[in-house]
Parts: sequence; C-alpha cells; structure tokens
Amino acid sequence: MPLLPVVDTDPNAVPLTLVTYKAYGSWRDSQPEKLRTWLEAVGFRPEAGNFCLFPTLEGDLGGGIVGLGDGTDRWATGRLAHALPEGAYCLHELVGVEAVDQDVISTWAVLAWCLGAYRFDQYKAEPGSKSATLVWPERADKAYVLGTANAAILTRDLINTPAEDMGPSALAAASQILADTHGAHLDTIVGDDLLTLNLPAIHAVGRAAVETPRLIDLKWGDDKNPKVTLVGKGVCFDSGGLDIKPSSGMRLMKKDMGGAATVLGLADWIMRAKLPVRLRVLIPAIENAISGNAFRPGDIIKTRKGPTIEVGNTDAEGRVVLADALALACEETPALLIDCATLTGAARVALGPELPALFSPDDKLAHDLEASGKDQNDPVWRLPLWEGYRKLIDSKVADINNAGESGFAGAITAALFLKTFVDDEVPWAHFDLFGWNPDDKPGRPVGGEAYAQRALFDVIAKRFC
Repeated sequence: MPLLPVVDTDPNAVPLTLVTYKAYGSWRDSQPEKLRTWLEAVGFRPEAGNFCLFPTLEGDLGGGIVGLGDGTDRWATGRLAHALPEGAYCLHELVGVEAVDQDVISTWAVLAWCLGAYRFDQYKAEPGSKSATLVWPERADKAYVLGTANAAILTRDLINTPAEDMGPSALAAASQILADTHGAHLDTIVGDDLLTLNLPAIHAVGRAAVETPRLIDLKWGDDKNPKVTLVGKGVCFDSGGLDIKPSSGMRLMKKDMGGAATVLGLADWIMRAKLPVRLRVLIPAIENAISGNAFRPGDIIKTRKGPTIEVGNTDAEGRVVLADALALACEETPALLIDCATLTGAARVALGPELPALFSPDDKLAHDLEASGKDQNDPVWRLPLWEGYRKLIDSKVADINNAGESGFAGAITAALFLKTFVDDEVPWAHFDLFGWNPDDKPGRPVGGEAYAQRALFDVIAKRFC
C-alpha cells in the first residue's frame, strides 16, 4: 500500500487559502495591493479547483489561493497533488465556508488531494512525478480519510493490475495479505474441492481456465457480533466464454473482478476501523476462458441452493458464480448481506459509469444506502426488483435461465436471478457497478474505481456501532 501524500507537520509548508466564489471579492479587497494586482494580472477566478500561487517580495513561493466555487464541490482539491510544484502545503484558511461546514470541507480537502495523487505506474520503466504533500488540517477527520483513501487505493490497484498478474490465485494471495494485516482467517476452496464441498456453479464456470477456480472465504471479528457478509464477483478476466466477446468488449475485462476489489477495499476499512461486526467476505475467483471443457450454451448447471441453471449465454457468467456464494452466505443468516459485481452492460446504459445500480427488496436498507450515498458524495441509484420481469429468465428445461432470450431490462433480470439464491429473511442489497473511471476527473483518475464504498461503510457503521 503506497504512502498517502500527507504529513503531520512541516514548518516550511506553503499556506493555501480556500475561498468560495461568493466570498472572493471581499477577501481579495482585504489583501495587500501587490497581491491584488497579481491576482488581477493572472486573471484568477475562484471556480472549484482553480488555483493561483503568488510570490513573496523576495521572489520565493509565498502562498496560494484555491477556488471552491459555490462550496459544494468536494473534489475541488482533487488535482492539486500533481498540479502544484513538489513540496509541502497546508490549509491556511477557509474563506466563505460556514462554521458548521469547516470540518467537512477540511476532511474532503485532504481526501480529494490523496485520491487525486493516485497513479498506477508500477509497470512503467520510470514512475511518474512525485506528488505534492499536504499537512493534515486540524479539523480534518483523520481516521475517515485514512480509512476511505486506503480502501479506495487497494480497490484501484486490484482492478488496474492486468489479468496476467491478477488471476484467481493472485486475487487469493492479495486476500491473504489483507487477512494477515488485520488478523483475519482466510480459507480458499480450490479446483475439484468446489465439487466436493457443493459449490458446483463456481466450478462449472471456471473449470476451463489454466488457473483453477476457487472460492475465497475471509472471516474476521467476534462471532458474537452481528454478522455482516460481503460477496464480490471475482471474474479475473472475462473472454465471454464460448459466446466470445468481440475484441472491443474484451479490452477492459481485467476489471470484471471489480466487485471483489470493492468488497476487499471495504473489508480493509471495516477491519481498520474495528467495527463491532463479525465480517465475512466471499469471493468466487475464476477466469471465464475457452477450452475443450468450457461450459456451453444449453448446459444445465447445478447449484448449492438447489435450483438448476440453464446456460442461455456463457457471457452471463458472473451471476452464475455469485449464485453459489450468495447461497453459502445465507446459510448462517447474516444480519446484512451485500454483493457487489460488475454485472451488466444494461446498468451502464441506464445509469452511466458513475452511478451504481442498487437493488434490494428491503425498502429501509435501500433508503439508508441512498441517503448515505448522498451524504458521502458517493451516489447510488435504486432500480426495481420488478417481479413482472422474472418470466424473462424462465427456462423450459431447468429452474432458471442465466440470460433469457429478451434484450429488455438486463440489469433487473440479473438482479432477479441473484434474488433466487438469497433467503427472504436475510437483509440483502445488490450493487451492479462499473468499477472504472473512463474519464479523468479531479480526485478520480482514469482507471479502476471504488464505487459505493463510502456509502456502504457509512450504513454498516451506523447500523452496527
């Protein structure tokens, strides 16, 4: 885990003033004439993220001003770590920010700085330039920043790593490192042991790959605490199987384990914060490959829970492996069950890359997740588990079809498929997320991303603390 670009103190740190658009005029008018002249000469405007550095009379770097816009953009400092000259900086003043918002703005100033500093350059012969560092603001919530930043960075690193180096065994190894770090226990069920231990759907989908399929099972915390179980889709590469994807559709399929990466990052945060829960993380880790023993369209797959699955399309493999993991999770009746998966293109068509689709039969849980998403600047959007569409994945020869023949409501039918394997009495939510930033934005560089993580942590902390 790379060190975050923050330091406890630095006597030479350059002071930065953060100012809202509304307060900028009066602040500027109160400054010395030379500074006012400088700001006018460079044409500074306090839109969110804009910045201007200014010199001392001796020509040294004297300070800087950063625009906050209307004060609502929490990513305003998200480009500064690489945009500013190398060195240390500190938050000198927040101008135009209400007293009740000072803690939030200070916390997000350092969080956006840290997440914007992230670069995935391990494979470059010469890593990129070093980032500027920030002195911890006095009013920032340090534990929150460390928790969410490290969780997001772990998730990003796992997603960004190419499949050659992040196959099922490597994902299990990364899970073992996480378990060792926090004193958790990790079991891994590999290969034909999946059949012996009644996890046939995971085995069927992953058996064609050179790397054997496996189920990663991490447990942490006191068994007397409420059980919180996280399930993550760990398809380390998805060729589409025999229903092979075109090259354009395969290009980003190293990110098809984005659900697994998301729950591992969330688990790191939960354990780091020592939340009073008995945490379990279940990850079916497989590669959807092609060989002589690959599962085929028309095959009927047995599952742990019992319902049989007709394979309508081998490229709808994620829901098949999740079926066994969700069934296993329900056997101990957790107080909360969450699954995260890069599951359908239909969810992206409906909501785009930045807005994870949320499905849950539990209205209170769904409401809490949406409210926390809004509060944590980590939005999610609930879509309906519309039972009227269940007929779209009916099968004439098995209990359910993994894809069906209709192109309608793909995200909903995928969620309904998963619901078949979840016990009604278990509070459950399913996230269909993209796991990737297609565009470079402040605090969110192009590449793997941890969507819904802050919203989920907030709900878990509020429910069980």
